Amino acid sequence: MRKISGKFFKKRTGIVFVFSFLGFLFFGFAAQGVDIENPLQYDTFNELILRIVQFLQEVAIVVTALVIVLSGYYFVTSAGDPQKVSQAKKMGLYALIGLVIILIAWGIVELLQEVIGVGN
Repeated sequence: MRKISGKFFKKRTGIVFVFSFLGFLFFGFAAQGVDIENPLQYDTFNELILRIVQFLQEVAIVVTALVIVLSGYYFVTSAGDPQKVSQAKKMGLYALIGLVIILIAWGIVELLQEVIGVGN
């Protein structure tokens, strides 16, 4: 294994410093007068987080519906096997419990926003 001397680091550190300084100088001057549009439709961080949470809730509802359909398929194709029937029932029950939790959580958030006064 080759040992790296202090001279090596001094040269490289100087070069990195010079290029960093020039880069900051260039980009600092280049950024002046540049108007960057907001690519998002939201003006505040709270609006952005609220929209992300709403999107995740919508995805969760769709996934819940798909899981309920899948559990129904498992139930129909179980061919009377008690273990498969039980598994399909549990799957459907857990999907419904998840849906209820999602809806209750959404309701609690809406209620809190109304009480605190930060809602839309």
